[in-house]
Order: sequence, then structure tokens, then C-alpha cells
Amino acid sequence: QVQLVESGGGLAQAGGSLRLSCVASGRTFDNSAVGWFRQTAGKERAFVATISGRGDYSIYADSVKGRFTISRDNAKKSMYLQMDNLKPEDTAVYYCAARRPNYALANAELDRYEYWGQGAQVTVSS
Repeated sequence: QVQLVESGGGLAQAGGSLRLSCVASGRTFDNSAVGWFRQTAGKERAFVATISGRGDYSIYADSVKGRFTISRDNAKKSMYLQMDNLKPEDTAVYYCAARRPNYALANAELDRYEYWGQGAQVTVSS
């Protein structure tokens, strides 16, 4: 079992930056791909970014490509989402997620993720 706890987020102005962190406890997650998803009221949870178990391959949604950076530190059992040049349309609840152990390939499909964080609100004002 893996538990994920998020921190960071909050309020930023358009053009600003925020950083989300997610720490895993329980079973090791360094052989699992991890990802970030986001959700706004009335909409389905959407893919943002994912990174492979070793951190050598990542995929981004077109809407955040070039502005967001996903990273991980397996020694700290942590993953991060650096969000730069934020836009009001980035406002959402952001969730970190991890695939099952030994599923190390980065994947953008929500249903491929087994473990989820509690969510962190990100609000971007114009």
C-alpha cells in the first residue's frame, strides 16, 4: 500500500509560479510511474503530467507543455510539479497519483493509477 500526501498550491496571479509536492509513505514507489492530474467543478479529472519510475521520461498535456515541469526524488519518496507562467485556466484541484509497484512506464491514462493524494487547490487570478 502507498499513501500520498500533497502540499503546496494556493493562490497565484497570472504569470506567476507555484510548486506542488507529494510525499509517499508505505511501500517504495521508485519502481512506479507517478503523475499529476487536475479537476475543476463539474468536469472529469484530467491528465497534467507523468514521469517514469526512474525519472528519465515524462509526458505532458498540451495545455501545460513548456510551462509545467514534473520531477521526482526517489531517495525522498517525493514528486513535484513546478508550475510557471500560470494562467487562470490552470485553476483546479491538483492530485498526485502513483501506479502499482513495478509499473514504471509513464502513462497519461487516469485509470492506470492505483494510489491518489488528497488533492491541493490551485487558484490563479487574472
